[in-house]
Amino acid sequence: MMKFLAIPQSLLCNKQVVCFFALCLFSMISVAQPKHQFELSKTEFLLDGKPFQIISGEIHPARIPHEYWRHRIKMVKAMGCNTVAAYIFWNYHELKEGAFDFKTGNKNIAEFVRICQQEGMWIIFRPGPYVCAEWDFGGLPPYLLKIPDIKIRCMDPRYMSATNRYIKKLANEVRSLQITNGGPILMLQIENEYGSYGNDKNYLESLRNSWKANGINIPFYTSDGPTPYMLEAGTLPGAAIGLDSGSDSASFATATKFNPHVPSFSGETYPGWLTHWGEKWQRPDTNHLKAEINYLLKNKKSFNLYVIHGGTNFGFTAGANAFSPTQYQPDITSYDYDAPINEQGEPTAKYFMLRKLIQQYAQDKLAVIPEPVKTIAIPAITLVKKYNIFDYELPVHHSPQPLPMEMYDQNQGLVLYKTKLIGHKSGVLKIWEPHDYALVFLNGKFIDTIYRDGGKWEVFLPKTNVAIPELEILVEGMGHINFAQFMIDRKGITDRVTLNGMTLMNWETILFPMDEKFMAARAPFAKNENSNKPANFFEGSFELPETGDTYFDMRNYAKGMVYINGHNLGRYWNIGPQQRLYCPASWLKKGNNKIQVFDLHQLDAIRVDSKNHLTD
Repeated sequence: MMKFLAIPQSLLCNKQVVCFFALCLFSMISVAQPKHQFELSKTEFLLDGKPFQIISGEIHPARIPHEYWRHRIKMVKAMGCNTVAAYIFWNYHELKEGAFDFKTGNKNIAEFVRICQQEGMWIIFRPGPYVCAEWDFGGLPPYLLKIPDIKIRCMDPRYMSATNRYIKKLANEVRSLQITNGGPILMLQIENEYGSYGNDKNYLESLRNSWKANGINIPFYTSDGPTPYMLEAGTLPGAAIGLDSGSDSASFATATKFNPHVPSFSGETYPGWLTHWGEKWQRPDTNHLKAEINYLLKNKKSFNLYVIHGGTNFGFTAGANAFSPTQYQPDITSYDYDAPINEQGEPTAKYFMLRKLIQQYAQDKLAVIPEPVKTIAIPAITLVKKYNIFDYELPVHHSPQPLPMEMYDQNQGLVLYKTKLIGHKSGVLKIWEPHDYALVFLNGKFIDTIYRDGGKWEVFLPKTNVAIPELEILVEGMGHINFAQFMIDRKGITDRVTLNGMTLMNWETILFPMDEKFMAARAPFAKNENSNKPANFFEGSFELPETGDTYFDMRNYAKGMVYINGHNLGRYWNIGPQQRLYCPASWLKKGNNKIQVFDLHQLDAIRVDSKNHLTD
């Protein structure tokens, strides 16, 4: 039993002394956490020597406002889960090479883990280094793309050096939070769906050894599709097998046949699905989900719902898919995923269906569902056009041929390329390759757009009376590809530009990272001589008597990004299906608020409305 220290009354007036004793007390309480044991048997997971069915719901701390972590964890628990699975995105914590942040806001992973423990939840840890997750570059840091011949997800020494540095840094944050040290982290995943990408067992074993060398001593697991070739390429001896997904007895039989010495579970059971720009909202069949969960519960199979709550791809964190050299499918900003808990943290009909189903198999009554977060609708906001991107005066970089933005240590945003037309001055202009969305200008006049998807990378340049015409190409880099074989995905112009087959030389390059720091800096401008050109910045302000979650409706604009009080809400695009961008209450304030909109096509300012939900 803990004995409390008697503090003399005279010392209670000293704040430093009181803080010291409070810290000591907190430390004693932390040390007093009971220790448990988590093990793998041949067929089951064992918690303190007894069979343990993992019922997990996946959420990602980077996609949820820090202020709502506890609320979302409570929501997961109230649906009947005993575990939280969490991807950790390497590139979210190492924005610049060698500079890590595991402490501020949404980056404080140790705090997230402790909140899970405080709420009585176990954790499945999914740190990559590669995670996919519809996240930019699958979680890998884009600075790797500065290396011209880099090879990822293999034993390339430059890739492995960066990976081992990340593992060491993250292990330092969570080593004390393993179940072996009284923490809630049960198990750690090695890589992610590697059998869909490669077959380098030395690479997988090297990752496991790196975690072990840095003090991670809990069980490991891998996660792959339930097919023989994926399991053969992606699993490790002694590591549990996650199936993406394990939906029936045949899937589990395949895993057992491949490795009968470790338990298998459904590492990703999908209650929803991802949506790309230009698609309809993905709404998978709920009856199939109900049958799958019923099978897993009835047969006491462990499973993880990917995702139980998706959250939001704030800023430039959304990834993209591509399954051919000319295909490109960028993900929308919302990661609602048609999940049981929607983007703003509310339970859906799917949530109540699953909760009822889990309750039928639960021994205890489920936790009470927490109250929803307050939402507000804001009256229409008037915007005014402030300036054009061509008004900026920024450093100019010179190169014989265009270079992608990663070569200049820029990972997202826009890049402007300029050159003079000598020889051919009109005809068929082709970009090899535009990554991802380009606006072409000739002598300051907008000509056309080129979009990466589909491989149609040509526009026609008309004849002009200018002796030496100037060509300008403004390129927006969208999400780095996060899955499959085309992940080496640099942004901007990745090779060259030709006019009637002639390669154009001698380029000037100007960088526009469009991040929050850039938007706040408001670099010096040249004369405002571009009022009739696309690529404009619009600004406005609005007063709030109270704050709450809201959605800014961007259907009056074309394609761009929105900033509220300096926070980047993400991208919008009028091809849909998403027209509204989620803004958490914590990014708003009572009194005056500021909105900034950058739009690639809009010429005139139009009002912005807000709504309470993602869709009506």
